[in-house]
Amino acid sequence: MMMRYPDIAFQVPHPMPFNPEYTTDEPSRSEIDAQPGATVLEFGSPWCGHCRRAAPLVAEAFSDHDGIRHIKIADSSGRPLGRSFGIKLWPTLIFLKDGREIGRLVRPTGGDEIKNAMQALDLPAGIRDAGPT
Repeated sequence: MMMRYPDIAFQVPHPMPFNPEYTTDEPSRSEIDAQPGATVLEFGSPWCGHCRRAAPLVAEAFSDHDGIRHIKIADSSGRPLGRSFGIKLWPTLIFLKDGREIGRLVRPTGGDEIKNAMQALDLPAGIRDAGPT
């Protein structure tokens, strides 16, 4: 299933749950930056072995966070969205809150690291940004 992003007023009216399929119809960086709320961008490729190994971990993490938007981008050299985020290895997960990057995981190997990053998306901004005391 390929997702199509209509003539982009890309504002998604509600979060999209876990998306198992990569899309080649990527939104622009400005559309991503304008997204309200929590979003996870996942960059990779369907033929990538690291991506296939991480897929069940990502799916499991999303099972507890259905309010987080998930956009799974089929990346390759020269793709503008991946280059704008400096993607070099797959999979790379970018965690965004109101269009601002708050975290990144490159080639995650454990479900806990993904779940912890997703929990940070659920925290109110003042608590998330405060750090340890």
